[in-house]
Amino acid sequence: MAAEFVEVTKAEAGQKLVRFLERRVDSAVPRSAIMRWIRKGNVRVDKGRCKPFDLVKEGQTVRIPPYQAEETKGKKLPALPIIYEDDDYLAVCKPAGLPTQGGTGHEDSVADRLLSMFADAPYKPAPAHRLDRDTSGVILAGKSHKGQKNLSVFFAEHGEGGKYYLAEVDGCWPHDDWTELRDMMEKRGPKGREKVVVGSGKEAVSSVCTVKKGEKASLLIVKLHTGRTHQIRVQLSSRGFPIIGDSKYGGKNGSMKLHCLRIETPWFTAFCSPDWDSLPEISECYFL
Repeated sequence: MAAEFVEVTKAEAGQKLVRFLERRVDSAVPRSAIMRWIRKGNVRVDKGRCKPFDLVKEGQTVRIPPYQAEETKGKKLPALPIIYEDDDYLAVCKPAGLPTQGGTGHEDSVADRLLSMFADAPYKPAPAHRLDRDTSGVILAGKSHKGQKNLSVFFAEHGEGGKYYLAEVDGCWPHDDWTELRDMMEKRGPKGREKVVVGSGKEAVSSVCTVKKGEKASLLIVKLHTGRTHQIRVQLSSRGFPIIGDSKYGGKNGSMKLHCLRIETPWFTAFCSPDWDSLPEISECYFL
């Protein structure tokens, strides 16, 4: 097996060398081995020695030594619906029940599907934020190092700003206009069975507006201002309006009716409507 010589593309420029190599070998080689390659001089940039955290530039040629990829790599997974795409950014719609990131016990995830969908791309998109496994909706990813970095900085600086969720709850929500929900929340309970409760901890803030309500159920739009664990689920349940399907916090059994409907960023807005029965039209006025 021969060494591979690859040219740094515009999408890849600006990454640290070790991250560039991880993406190029599609995680088939552990970081410790890649660091050893670099330390021993088996990786070269424009024929010169290099350091793991050097930033790669567009047009540079990187020598990647021979390696044996895992047999499991290259597995084809179902594609996710793409709702926005340009050179730097990607937005897909995640189904309920699919975790955002892979891990123990998960052979499928949003991250894995993106790797499969863009298997031939030099820069492979990765989720820039998370949704709970049973929550459906919009997931953003960077299609270039620039895009991934911009999204990471955006979510770090603005928290959940720009995120709107659709939630169907048990009961008749008492308000018509936007209502602010403000609580102190923290996680309690034995490991593996923790639940988030209100009353103490960190502040959680959101705004809620009614889309449709009846005697037994209401459809709400929720705008997050903070991003606490299970925030929407707990804030609604603690007021006597659990999300339908959210058995952990008092809702009925079944599919959880919580969907990330829209995310606004400085570069684009991504919208994805859920596949729910009898869903009314969502007016643009809810996002003003």
